[in-house]
Amino acid sequence: MGKTESDEDRYLVPGLIRGFAVLDIFTTEHHELTLSEIARTLDLSRSAAFRTVYTLAHLGFLLHDVRRQTYALGPAVLRLGHGYMASRELVQIALPEIERLRDETDWSTHLGVRDGRSVLYMLRVASRMGMGSIVHVGSRLPASATTMGRVLLTDLDEESLIALYRDEHYDHAPRGTPRNMAALLEQWRGDCTREVVVHMGSFERGMASVAAPIRDISGGIVGAINATRAFDRPETPDSGVITAVQSCARRISRLLGCA
Repeated sequence: MGKTESDEDRYLVPGLIRGFAVLDIFTTEHHELTLSEIARTLDLSRSAAFRTVYTLAHLGFLLHDVRRQTYALGPAVLRLGHGYMASRELVQIALPEIERLRDETDWSTHLGVRDGRSVLYMLRVASRMGMGSIVHVGSRLPASATTMGRVLLTDLDEESLIALYRDEHYDHAPRGTPRNMAALLEQWRGDCTREVVVHMGSFERGMASVAAPIRDISGGIVGAINATRAFDRPETPDSGVITAVQSCARRISRLLGCA
């Protein structure tokens, strides 16, 4: 039997729902509210409303004006949305640049960000010759086995990398993935010394890939781009493609404020 709506509802956390409901009632017209106004708007008891706003204020999502006995949105709300807004900015800035890269090389081009041990594909611009990898926006591929993922992992220090992969099940790892922690660290150390990462069919048979990092104003790696193309026989991508990928990554990074 399939799950009913009531079966799924038991997984919901009432306190969390109540907390987001409180944040949602603050608007440009109502940027300050008293405890009584919050309780009345959400049809809550005063004690339930107090516990919720007290928790939100403790975490920085609400600011409590003791003198006026009002609440307003706090700085943690901005931090909550920062990652989302940063991703949108990255996509908007990168799209015309990876379209230009595709036109220069006629390789399929992509933008990705790291999501745990995966690389999440945010953009794809297909080769006009249909010679690129078939991967879609929203796809997740193993970071340690793909060019963009390997680039993204170089933003971690060794301790963070080990912590990220400590419980990895190497026996079931996809093609091209390091088979143990020692191999992963050896690959990562090598990648940290390179400006680009190049694959020749190691993850996807018959596909060449070149990736480079995208950096923001802090100098940290916030994304990666790559160019991919099918090949008949293995041969290292020519220097023109590698240079074009590096130049594209630098242009995007400069647009994000990286010096």
